[in-house]
Amino acid sequence: MNVLLVGSGGREHALAWKIKQSPLVKRLVVAPGNPGMAPLAELRPGVKATDADAIVQLVREIRADLVVIGPESALEAGVSDRMAQLGVPCFGPSSRAARLETSKAYTKQFCERRDIPTAGYGVYTTAAGAKAALQHFQPPYVIKADGLAAGKGVAIAQDRQQAEAEIEAMIGGRFGSAGGQLVIEEFMAGEEASLFALCDGETAMLFGGAQDHKRAFDGDTGPNTGGMGAYSPAPIFTQAMVEAARDRIVMPTVQGMAAEGAPYRGVLYAGLMVEDEQPRLVEFNARFGDPECQVLMLRLRSDIVPYLHAAATGGLSRMAEPMWRNESAICVVLAARGYPDSPIPGSVIRGLEQDFGRGVAIFHAGTARKTDGAFTAAGGRVLNVCALGVDIADARERAYEAVRKIDWPGGFHRSDIGWRALERG
Repeated sequence: MNVLLVGSGGREHALAWKIKQSPLVKRLVVAPGNPGMAPLAELRPGVKATDADAIVQLVREIRADLVVIGPESALEAGVSDRMAQLGVPCFGPSSRAARLETSKAYTKQFCERRDIPTAGYGVYTTAAGAKAALQHFQPPYVIKADGLAAGKGVAIAQDRQQAEAEIEAMIGGRFGSAGGQLVIEEFMAGEEASLFALCDGETAMLFGGAQDHKRAFDGDTGPNTGGMGAYSPAPIFTQAMVEAARDRIVMPTVQGMAAEGAPYRGVLYAGLMVEDEQPRLVEFNARFGDPECQVLMLRLRSDIVPYLHAAATGGLSRMAEPMWRNESAICVVLAARGYPDSPIPGSVIRGLEQDFGRGVAIFHAGTARKTDGAFTAAGGRVLNVCALGVDIADARERAYEAVRKIDWPGGFHRSDIGWRALERG
């Protein structure tokens, strides 16, 4: 089987690492990829993930049997739609189905139609209208840019003055066109968790869960980011909570999208707020989370390729439940100084090619390589240091031991990844 993986971040590196292990795969090509993936696959750095025309040409060139889409930007660009026109199996929803991520307003309205538990909300297109609506909400105020904002388009304002400033900034262009429309939501108390399900348009199969850390600094302080670390499994995933999420959120979504003419094929990421084992939807993502994907790939014992292909071709009902390792996995994100607002590029990273020991994997998220072979920072989140262990504490110790072996003065990381799980004992 010839597989084309679309994307260039840490999530895609983890997917490439897992796909490469499949005996079904004869050729793996990644477009555009990153330097860390070079030992695993053929890279096509000149093909952007959002360039649907170039991806079509590449699919024809390599005679791809399966296309796997990593980032949400490629979904919004219609890459999956073009694969459907070609008749090539594609793991990733159509642009219509991907609206569950690309438009928060659409998702809130969909949840209302399908009786999916979530926070109360309003949708606004002007700063004046959004400010006036604050009187109908209680602080803290949750303000979201409607469109894609690389995981950073959410603000939680503690008072009205801060909320109005966030509204002005979003409408004023902080996130470009993504902030042209805003969603204001009721604040939901509880603990956040990420649940994943593979979908083939009709069937959904749960595919693991994780918890991530969105704030930039220790103690869950600082600005929101795309994610500074993750771990799996998480103690919050009790059987009762998972069953409630499946029955009240995942299945109604898959059935509802099919009924509304946009069948969902790919992975559905349900960001949940959980209180007393009762989940409510925070958001949907139309792809694997990043860095949650990294810990899921480490824990997945089954060959992933048959599941990706089954989701793309309507065959999930014939698949057995995936097998998972009994071990825990943790991921620590190393980011460039200045992230998330103004990450500083170009700093040299040393020590990446050493042996980090059993159960440790280093996934590149935003690196470049100089002509002398040195790796440099080329993004906000730059490296994912991941490890398996007998439990979260063991995995965390292994991951941070690997972090200490990397020589990168230009980066920073959180030192408390996994604290919720450890606090529970």
